[in-house]
Amino acid sequence: MVEFSVYVGLDVHKETIAVAVAAAGRAEPVYRGEIANTPTAIKRLMHKLSPDDEVLGVCYEAGPCGYGLHRQITQMGHDCIVVAPGLMPRRATDRVKTDRRDALSLARLHRAGELAPVWVPGEAQEAMRDLTRAREDLKAIERVARQRLGAFLLRHGHVYDGKSRWTQAHFRWLERLHMATPVQQIVLTEYIDTVHDAQRRVAALTEQMRQACETWSMRPVVEALMALRGISLITAMTVLAELGDITRFDSPRQLMAYLGLVPSEHSSGGSKRQGGITKTGNAHVRRVLVEAAWAYRFPARKSAVIQRRAEQTSPYVQAIAWQAQKRLCGRYRHLIGAGKNTPQATTAVARELAGFIWAIACEVPVKTATAA
Repeated sequence: MVEFSVYVGLDVHKETIAVAVAAAGRAEPVYRGEIANTPTAIKRLMHKLSPDDEVLGVCYEAGPCGYGLHRQITQMGHDCIVVAPGLMPRRATDRVKTDRRDALSLARLHRAGELAPVWVPGEAQEAMRDLTRAREDLKAIERVARQRLGAFLLRHGHVYDGKSRWTQAHFRWLERLHMATPVQQIVLTEYIDTVHDAQRRVAALTEQMRQACETWSMRPVVEALMALRGISLITAMTVLAELGDITRFDSPRQLMAYLGLVPSEHSSGGSKRQGGITKTGNAHVRRVLVEAAWAYRFPARKSAVIQRRAEQTSPYVQAIAWQAQKRLCGRYRHLIGAGKNTPQATTAVARELAGFIWAIACEVPVKTATAA
């Protein structure tokens, strides 16, 4: 652990930043008041706290203000960590929370080395993360638009009897519908147009993801992960945009715990009780992995699509992908046979799938995975 002569705790808000300083040789940190949350005010504060250009140890909690503050402070030559709010040590009896107390607590805990920093993505990495999250948000909007259209039709007795909805045949059926009143016909048209508009936006961002992947430094890792069953371009890019260099995790178990896919546990004395998964860490990756795990409900086989994707990778990656298929398909059948329900079995498969993703990411050259 690197030691500093001055530790700075920042409680960051949209317009203001509460500042506290803990010197290495003093018992209690000192509150320095609030400053405006602007680059000029932050630069002035760093110069004031470090008149002799000594390196400061700065920390603040991760939040909606992003990583711009971290980048500015590190570019000025200081050390800055972004702290996970959920891992902040807190007293159970402490019921008073103010900006002053938060800043003092950050400075004190940083000096004591008790803070857990989060991984901070580079600017290019964060841009790719914004792209994948934007597509995810628009996909949710599309899903809501479809649900509202379906609910409207059901209320008025129109039920589609075709094989699958939201296909070209389904939309042709929607265009032929006649509602009881002109007003309801207008409502139907607006609902249909909303679904079409949402689909166009999702398709546009999906195409943007494909184009962005062509020049992304992590493209080799994306192609390698696509050799796994259930992992397409969207899933692979989401995983890598959120996690960055997966090899920063020391083991598959550490990655599984980070994604919140491990069982919760409450043990005391001779009793041991395990519950559902912890659901900590990155929810975006956890969701796409659980969705990918549903593909392992069926027997292991190399379909034409999977085989074409696997041929773009090395023989070793292909071997890992086939081993994953055999292991996870069998694991699903075993869990179902043991009495687990489908969601539980699928979640367990997703947990082990994270381990195979870690193994494949370690096989790809590190220099292509870490560039951001």
